[in-house]
Amino acid sequence: MRVLEALRNIREIHIPDGAPPVTAAVIEELRTAVGSPVIKKGLRQPARKERGLFFIGPFMSDDGPSTSRARNPIQPETILLELDAHGSGRLCYSVVYHIYGFTRYLLEHLADKVLQPFIEGRTFTPTFRWQRIVYDFFLTQEGRIQRGLHPETYVRAAAGFGFTHLEVNGLAAPGSPETGPEGEAYPMFYTYCPALDQFVSSTLNHDLYPRPVLRANLDNLKRNAGLALRYGLVPVLLCFEPRSVPERFFKNYPMLRGARVDHPFRSFKPRYNMTIAHPAVLDHYAQMVRNLLREVPELGALSVWTNDSGAGFEHTKSLYVGRNGGPYLIREWKDDEEIAAAAGENALRFLRTLRNAGREINPDFRILTRLESFYGEHETMWSGLEEGFDVETSSLASKGWESVYTHPRYPDSGIIQPGTVYQSGFDPREKRYLKDLRKKKAEAHFYFSAGPHTLFAPLIGIPYPTLTYRRLKELRDHGIRFLAHTGGTFPPELVPYNVNHEIMIRYQFESNLDISVCVMDLARKWSRSICSGMNGEDKTEAGAETADILVEAWRLTEEAILAFPIVTSLYVTFGFTWYRLWLRPLVPDIEALKEEERAYYERYMCTTPHNPNNVDLSRDVLFQLATPEWCARCVERMDAHCFPPIDRAVNLLNTSAPPDLPDSGMPGIFDDQSVRLRALRCWLMTQRNVAGWIAGVYRYLNATEPLRKQTARELLRTSIVQEMENTRALMSLLDTDIAFMATTDMEETPLIHRHNLRPLLERRLTLMNTHIDDEPRIDPDYMIHRAAEKIGF
Repeated sequence: MRVLEALRNIREIHIPDGAPPVTAAVIEELRTAVGSPVIKKGLRQPARKERGLFFIGPFMSDDGPSTSRARNPIQPETILLELDAHGSGRLCYSVVYHIYGFTRYLLEHLADKVLQPFIEGRTFTPTFRWQRIVYDFFLTQEGRIQRGLHPETYVRAAAGFGFTHLEVNGLAAPGSPETGPEGEAYPMFYTYCPALDQFVSSTLNHDLYPRPVLRANLDNLKRNAGLALRYGLVPVLLCFEPRSVPERFFKNYPMLRGARVDHPFRSFKPRYNMTIAHPAVLDHYAQMVRNLLREVPELGALSVWTNDSGAGFEHTKSLYVGRNGGPYLIREWKDDEEIAAAAGENALRFLRTLRNAGREINPDFRILTRLESFYGEHETMWSGLEEGFDVETSSLASKGWESVYTHPRYPDSGIIQPGTVYQSGFDPREKRYLKDLRKKKAEAHFYFSAGPHTLFAPLIGIPYPTLTYRRLKELRDHGIRFLAHTGGTFPPELVPYNVNHEIMIRYQFESNLDISVCVMDLARKWSRSICSGMNGEDKTEAGAETADILVEAWRLTEEAILAFPIVTSLYVTFGFTWYRLWLRPLVPDIEALKEEERAYYERYMCTTPHNPNNVDLSRDVLFQLATPEWCARCVERMDAHCFPPIDRAVNLLNTSAPPDLPDSGMPGIFDDQSVRLRALRCWLMTQRNVAGWIAGVYRYLNATEPLRKQTARELLRTSIVQEMENTRALMSLLDTDIAFMATTDMEETPLIHRHNLRPLLERRLTLMNTHIDDEPRIDPDYMIHRAAEKIGF
């Protein structure tokens, strides 16, 4: 007998009083699969088995239900499934945030298993204790205005994939109350990771922001938190803190001015936060935390990001304008070591204030923070970590933004995307630091990403199942039990075949899985519906054949992904959208384009009029993103190793697609994966051609011999011609019904494209065709000249 057959024999489901809201969602999933048993509430777990009676609830003690780890009779974070042939048994759990994911695992991966091991009860311990979403692209960050987004189905999918904690504090509107001078991009930085003061106020700032704005934001937060609880997830926060406040605040309280936290190249006016060294400001923050938890007492954690996007701690070294702050912490002429110690202690005091205020309402409330920004205060911060403070990181062995890891294929690169499949290996120092952290009763939450935001932005649904598994296994094998999933997951309406996160839920409850078998199982499952609609007699043989094709296409895609050398980190994530790399023309001299010709893409770029990136793809503000030498190497490597496997994968899908696909209301797996892989090829080709542009233009400008100039010119022209072909390929993808990238049907922002790409791409093609033979040129003093023009100098 199989598990599913036994489940169909359940005639009554009993649940206890006080059962959490997720119980209803679990029962709904079971009813969908096994029928409509009678639901009886307020009943305790039966002392003996009764035919067809199935209990769902937390492990029970003599005093009633318990979700406390300490009172769990088996071990921390355990799920028990007991089921016999008559539908009798129980489904018990020790913590609520694993139960919905397990239910999906039960119905989709255990249903076909032989029943025998479950008759006396089988326990499952999740591989990872926390799988928390951080910087949730679609629910709370820039993708919250994605067209076709349905928050409930998104949250249900996240819970079903094994996520345990959901980020809930997104703004209700696309924009924020922050304003700035014309031409400044800085207000955009306040639309994500919103601070506490965008939801609640204190007696100190009660009239600082319009009440309707705060109310709308708080209502949105509460709706998201309600969805989290409905599916058993713990609602959490991600804020940039301490964030700047409007200048009018300091007209009333000039003595509470803190640090200048803006980026002086990106902003046209200084932004200051409150001085957290003053007790009145600490009380202000404590009030806000308490007020927020009174509204949503289930909030479990606050992740604090800082020293970026209008936030920063006073006198820390990584503030964009250097160490600075209010008058209460540092007096003049102190040396760097003394300042660092004072700044670190000040930051720790602030974090303790947040934790303690939260624990007045929720005793389990935790604070998480990143330590990269505290590279100047690292020792002080590390020594001050304690119970209730956790660290979010991609590496405990790294200090600041340095990395102890290299690209898995190109050790000479030095460029990886932390937390992604490009971070391979595990430095032995990690365990030493982890042990020290756990002695403090703190924990490390390692970044992991197999979804949106951190890699391949703005593409969604890129499949790399085996690479996902390898990274998860590597973390688990080295004792990591808390994950911070950057970006979250994908809306199921947009990505119906989310292979990466399917691997995640399997691995969460089956850490000894055979990945090759698991990937083949998924391929067969998704091929089955195709084959059921095919003509012919032997559908089983056809199903195996189509599954083999899918698995091989995924393998080739992973080969191409690992062969990508990462030209520059900025362009593989949000910078690809920020700088409109798919819309701006790739031409030898960008300044040769008239201002009105550039307006269609510059209007939504994350840039200022004097940013060198406007005319030089190798620069951003005062950073050099990539050298011509490195870019030339990237071009060679991508041509040799990236495009052959991705081309084979696309060709395999396009030439092997089964005929007569059934009308299921969603695209077939072959069509879906083909479009996503073609989109990935377009993305990789743009990366290659940006590298070709940087290498070609700079080699041309630096060459003194005619032959070298000619060679550089040929490299540049080849890159432009290829990008024109690439643009046409991208336009053809827009004609499909498959959502392969994040877009909005609301106002476009520097963080997300609008769905009007086709006419803009046509404009791009026209400009590239017109200017392809221009003389290569970059004004080396562009930022000085451009600023001078603006002031009439």
